[in-house]
Amino acid sequence: MTAVAAIQMQARVGDLAYNLQHVETLLLEAIEGGAKVIALPEFFTTAIVLDQDESVRRCVLPPNNIALNMLIQTCKRHQVLVGGSYLEQRPESSDVFNCYVIVRPDGSVTRHDKDRPTMIEGAFYVEGNTQGVHATDFGSVGTAVCWETIRTQTVRRLQGNIDFLMTGSHWWTTATNFSGMKKKLAVVDKENRQMLAKAPAMLSKLLGVANIHASHCGDLKGLVAVFPGRLLDVDFETELIGETQIVDHLGNVVARRFASEGPGVLIADLELTRQPVRLDLPDRYWIPEMPLMTKIHWWQQNYVSKGIYRKAKKEERLSVRSELS
Repeated sequence: MTAVAAIQMQARVGDLAYNLQHVETLLLEAIEGGAKVIALPEFFTTAIVLDQDESVRRCVLPPNNIALNMLIQTCKRHQVLVGGSYLEQRPESSDVFNCYVIVRPDGSVTRHDKDRPTMIEGAFYVEGNTQGVHATDFGSVGTAVCWETIRTQTVRRLQGNIDFLMTGSHWWTTATNFSGMKKKLAVVDKENRQMLAKAPAMLSKLLGVANIHASHCGDLKGLVAVFPGRLLDVDFETELIGETQIVDHLGNVVARRFASEGPGVLIADLELTRQPVRLDLPDRYWIPEMPLMTKIHWWQQNYVSKGIYRKAKKEERLSVRSELS
């Protein structure tokens, strides 16, 4: 049995210094609780939302950066393994990736780039093409973030290759400020929350491994682009919906933290060994039955966001370096 931890954080948009301090505090809490393997959420350096002042792009980091160095120092000092994702810009192409790093107790690092952005995330990074399998002293770790955890292609790339999962999300709900659409959005909101609540255990059962899933909580405000070229942006208020979970290798949720509980740490003892698969993989793109309205919104926002990214790259605005970068 290995003591593991999943962290739920409440990040600020574009405030790298605050977010790193917040993460370090939660990491130390997990370490003091005895955890040896610790999962951070997707985007632990900043919450992600479209904004006017480029605050998210100020948290895009080069491969050698302050966030990764903090993780390396923590892992070496306390002899723990930590995983989490942030926005990383690669010098060879200038493109930005949603980069999930695994940092081992000896300070060595391996990376997994998320396969494709989800909706507005596409304004900030491009598709990755990695397997997300990491050899460690604790076993072979599979990594996936947010909507990767509900895609069948994720199961196909990891199946039979891993002993346990480290996953994370930055999963928002529907707009809370669109009062004229309140009834329609209530149905979508319920479906969306249920999809996240079920995702960590579903992925665990499809792969026959334990899953340490970290997440974000708290309110999120910004803009949503309605048309390509940002011809119309509207105010967007939402909520990051938490659901930090630790799932054992039989697919049982052994620890769970809701968004309403705020930031904090889950710790549990897990057996990090592969078991027989407990669910059959459906023959479709998505693991769950994706509601039609969500599919339409996903396609439309992906299309709009790619244009925003291309324009930012052309204008050399993919990252806006701060003194912490």
